[in-house]
Amino acid sequence: MKLRSTIYLALALILTGCSYSSRFKGDAVVGADDFIIDSYKIKEGKLSILEMEGKPLMELDPALLKEYSDTIQEGDGLSVGVYHPSRCDLVAAVQSIGASVGYHVREGKIILPDLQPIEIVGLTIEAAREKIQNAYDREIDDVEVFLAYKHRELGKVQLSGLVHVPSVPVDGKVRLFETLSQAGIPTNANLFKSYLVRGNDPIPVDMYKLMREGDMSQNVVMRGGDKLYIASPATSSVMVTGEVLHEKVIELSSGVIPLREALTLAGGIPFTGDKGCIQVIRGNILRPKIYTLNWRHVMRLPTTSLLLMAGDVVYVAPTPLTEWNRFVQQVLPTLTGIELFRKGTAGVIVQ
Repeated sequence: MKLRSTIYLALALILTGCSYSSRFKGDAVVGADDFIIDSYKIKEGKLSILEMEGKPLMELDPALLKEYSDTIQEGDGLSVGVYHPSRCDLVAAVQSIGASVGYHVREGKIILPDLQPIEIVGLTIEAAREKIQNAYDREIDDVEVFLAYKHRELGKVQLSGLVHVPSVPVDGKVRLFETLSQAGIPTNANLFKSYLVRGNDPIPVDMYKLMREGDMSQNVVMRGGDKLYIASPATSSVMVTGEVLHEKVIELSSGVIPLREALTLAGGIPFTGDKGCIQVIRGNILRPKIYTLNWRHVMRLPTTSLLLMAGDVVYVAPTPLTEWNRFVQQVLPTLTGIELFRKGTAGVIVQ
């Protein structure tokens, strides 16, 4: 009789509305309306997601989309040629030095036969040629100067991560889309977690929007010295756990995934799961935001209005009956043993 009473009491506690233990409760729990509102923020892209994560929001400077004139930098190697109808010695000297030593920009200057050092760093190749031409014209008549790049020091974007080439040359016209195309990135690369750094500052571009959606407002012009990192698919993920057919960690190359798709990849919700209690845990583990939805939301609302982002955990609670069955399986053997022991000792006569 006592065993039966204990079981009835446990069943009453488990079946009391939303109070059973497997659900997340408290001030952090919100409803489907909040999840939909936040999903539309997620849909806006990477910068909006970063803002939701509490990271500083930066806007892309329109000036970064403008092409610029490529200029000579410190350490660049130049090919120099001159022509003169009678000064074969000058022509030969320029050619010989170029072949044996080369013409390198040192301390911003280039040194040529019969001339003082000439400041050319920061000039376009044509402006530098004109400056050298004018310098020769002041010393020697009828000289014709030719100038071109032989090799560049800073005119490259450095690439790392999931790429097939270590660098891509730039010229003031090469843009991010072309750079990513030349990098040979795989189709499953995590463009959401990939980033571009110029100097010590990150450039707030959304590479997913650029490469997957064709948003040319993200197609910035690249500069020499830029560093581009392409992340692996495992860098971003969501977890689906609880009463699903297969608990699963899902990699996100785009940084987002519809809730319906995540549940499908986890095999769906079996009969042991409570379709009225699908919870999404988001944010810092000490201060999470927990959304509670049900299966009707998942099936009837557009997929774009129910979006998960990197770091989310989807938890499907068990039904009250499932919790009760598990309780019985765990506790009943112990209670039965106690009852048998009690009955066994009841007939013992104390002498």
